[in-house]
Amino acid sequence: MKHISVVTKKRIELIDVTTDVNALLKKLGIVRGICYLFVPHTTGGITINENADPAVKQDILETLDKIAPADRDYNHKEGNADAHIKSSMIGVTLSLFVENGRLVLGTWQSVFFCEFDGPRTRSLLIEVTPL
Repeated sequence: MKHISVVTKKRIELIDVTTDVNALLKKLGIVRGICYLFVPHTTGGITINENADPAVKQDILETLDKIAPADRDYNHKEGNADAHIKSSMIGVTLSLFVENGRLVLGTWQSVFFCEFDGPRTRSLLIEVTPL
């Protein structure tokens, strides 16, 4: 298992990690396989979405904030209950095909680390099964 460190700068943000994952695949010499991504944090997540228009990331984050606003009176009193909810909604795992040494993604797709309680230094765990 390998890991990539993700340094976040805001409380809530989406960070494109596609290039980092592809660089790791190249370093490992993986040509074809399945790449498993796991975020070992209860206030982070991982997703795939469009990276061509930055408004998409903004819309995702604003919609998540409407569903689970930070300023609501939650039972969890650490001040980050909304981050736990957002992490559960987005999820913490992805499985992607690897072909020709790169993640198989659609034209407009990228892999995003989702920060919901930053800024922090986070880990993205990666396991690849060669085929």
